[in-house]
Amino acid sequence: MLPDIENLLRLQEADKQIRRLQDEIAELPKRVTAIEQKLAGTKAQLEKAQAAVKADDAAKRKHESTISDLRGKISKYRDQSLEVKTNEQYKALLHEIQFAEKEIAATEDKVLELMVNADARDKEVKAAQAELKAETAEIEREKEQARHRTAEDQKQLAEQRGKRDQLRANINEDLLRQYERVLKFRGSGISEVRDHKCVACQVMLRAQTYNDVRSGQQIVICDSCQRILYFNPAEELVEQKPTVTRPKRHHPKIDAPQAWYYRPEFGDAGEVFIVLTNNGAQSSRHVYDVHTGRLIGDILIREGDYRQAFPEDITGATRLNGAWDEEELEAWGTEAPMIVLDALQADLDLARHEMSARTSAKRETPAVTPTEQAAS
Repeated sequence: MLPDIENLLRLQEADKQIRRLQDEIAELPKRVTAIEQKLAGTKAQLEKAQAAVKADDAAKRKHESTISDLRGKISKYRDQSLEVKTNEQYKALLHEIQFAEKEIAATEDKVLELMVNADARDKEVKAAQAELKAETAEIEREKEQARHRTAEDQKQLAEQRGKRDQLRANINEDLLRQYERVLKFRGSGISEVRDHKCVACQVMLRAQTYNDVRSGQQIVICDSCQRILYFNPAEELVEQKPTVTRPKRHHPKIDAPQAWYYRPEFGDAGEVFIVLTNNGAQSSRHVYDVHTGRLIGDILIREGDYRQAFPEDITGATRLNGAWDEEELEAWGTEAPMIVLDALQADLDLARHEMSARTSAKRETPAVTPTEQAAS
């Protein structure tokens, strides 16, 4: 195995650990916030219970003051009744005394109800205080654990970053750029080859590509996912000739309003995917780099159906399966997504295999000579 490949494998493991630690460090503040929100809810419950106790106390004092005032009025009315000279005046004072006594009785009932509720209120306050005390202690423990875990993660993160920097310094710059570009979009930049397939994207490799990776003498890039490939002999249990069963390829419709093509050469751009789309009386052409998905040149629009408008792009190109409408093409901007490139590349592999199978079948069919025809 090449030294650069070995360093890349160590680098990918370091990158994986760095992402894990970064995610864990970012998650810890959220956990602490959730804990504090729970504590805030318990505090609010305690404050509500204490406010209810205060409200009951205020209401009780108000009722007791009302009772005191009413008793004062009764005493005053009785003193006045001793001085009245007519029955009408006496009856009026007696009526006022009876009314005040009823008010006192009703108010005393309210005070009694508040006194009964006071016991339940006290229990609520004590329960909320106990819960708050227990949760506060638990939360402080969890906060301390979170701070300790964060400090430990920060330490490990610094170590992994230092290790990563050392590994980067020992890798070819072009190879490192390829690794980091694919890592950014796919989450990994290097993949093992096993059973004649790229383990990451599960696409079968050409025989020559597989042999190049297996020899371990050169850097090989996966045509499908653009990851750097490597071979681990320990994973190869038995050397067997691969039996490849490919799915039957679905052929695109001739009259489809959109057509995708593969061209091995397109000016100075090399391999490209071309999409031609009919839009009313006009048709458009987008050209994308096969490996990066980068939009090449400007979007070209011509009058008429794309078959008549762009014959030079269709001639000699391989027709592929693809169906993404104009809105999706516009949403891509200047770069087609990797998932689109993977789908087109997979269909291209099937088309090449289909063409290769047809060529082999023609070669294996024996030609009939004139003598043989006469004999038959």
